[in-house]
Amino acid sequence: MALSPLFVFLCLYLVTSVIINDFYKVPITVAFLVSTIYAIAITRGESIESRINIFSAGAAHKNVMLMIWIFILAGAFAQAAKCMGAIQATVNLTMNLLPNSLLLPGIFLAACFISLSIGTSVGTIVALTPVAVGIAEHTSVGIPFMVAVVVGGAFFGDNLSFISDTTIAATKTMGCKMRDKFKMNSAIAFPAAIVVLLIYVFLGADVHTRSLSGEVQWYAILPYLTVLVLAVLGVNVMVVLTIGIILTGIIGLPTGQMTLWQWFEAMGDGIMGMGELIIVTMMAGGMMALIRHNGGMNYLIHLLTKRIKGRRGAEMSIATLVGLSNVCTANNTIAIITAGPIANEIAGRYHLDNRKCACILDTFSCLVQGIIPYGAQLLMAAGLSHVSPAAIIGYLYYPVTLGVFALLSILLNYPRRGS
Repeated sequence: MALSPLFVFLCLYLVTSVIINDFYKVPITVAFLVSTIYAIAITRGESIESRINIFSAGAAHKNVMLMIWIFILAGAFAQAAKCMGAIQATVNLTMNLLPNSLLLPGIFLAACFISLSIGTSVGTIVALTPVAVGIAEHTSVGIPFMVAVVVGGAFFGDNLSFISDTTIAATKTMGCKMRDKFKMNSAIAFPAAIVVLLIYVFLGADVHTRSLSGEVQWYAILPYLTVLVLAVLGVNVMVVLTIGIILTGIIGLPTGQMTLWQWFEAMGDGIMGMGELIIVTMMAGGMMALIRHNGGMNYLIHLLTKRIKGRRGAEMSIATLVGLSNVCTANNTIAIITAGPIANEIAGRYHLDNRKCACILDTFSCLVQGIIPYGAQLLMAAGLSHVSPAAIIGYLYYPVTLGVFALLSILLNYPRRGS
């Protein structure tokens, strides 16, 4: 019963959308509203006021509020950059540098490189999604597909980067060194990335471009270029976005691309455009807090660890545990921290390699985070591209391919040095 609000949400939003073949009929905010009211209603042993307090504490959790600040700054930067011509200039530059057939693999590789460098999928999505949308508008590729290419590449680095919070959480939990986890994880992630890259090379052969609007205005690219460079250097994402917003004004106002009032209006429109995303993030945080309070996480842990048999079963239970924890928390780092102590206990009991277990925790959390419509990454991508999160899911080749390779690594005892 504690987990049932999740099923209410998934049935109302995903299942209904699939049945009627329209992902825009059921707003994600309405689906969360219904499931949240249901979660409050089934919570026993607490007064209505206490139940609402539990929900509110989850909705206002520090991680939730941090994401909301990033959403606000990302919305303001994206719209201000569009107003002063940065997006169009970056799109023109990209399409001049890359032939049509290499647009898809080129964007995927760029997302992989940036996410590996900065260690955050959200930062990569913020930086590249507006450019991907602009490119899609000048090609025969649909916006959801092009955004999915960016999201897939973003999860590549989130899974492997030394400075990714998921890597840090997985290695600290399992007590292994980052470089050892990277070596073993690379044997799973790189083959998956190569397969997806070949898919994009094949699909990219049929990409056709439409006419570009004007030449490249090099000065207009500076806000995006600065954001990317600062992100790669490891500067905090909120500082990066703030600097980006200031640069759009410094460059756009003197060059006559926009007036002061247009700049303010663009930032305001960008922030308001993130309204649905902010509401969904808070409602998801509150609903997950009720699920934890009602014992949903404890039930999952008990259910998945009571019948383990053999090494494969132990590794599979860790994968399932972190995956379901991610479904219940909508945050891959928190899912790893939640499942980590149990995974460590299982690893000790069944003599598992801690490096392999760290890979399983990180990889399966990234898989689930990449395909749930209420995760921060998909919500951010959907908010910046103005499409439904569910519309993007169908084109997420990399997270699914990564999951297949990770599953095979358990079933085939691969890599051998970790099995």
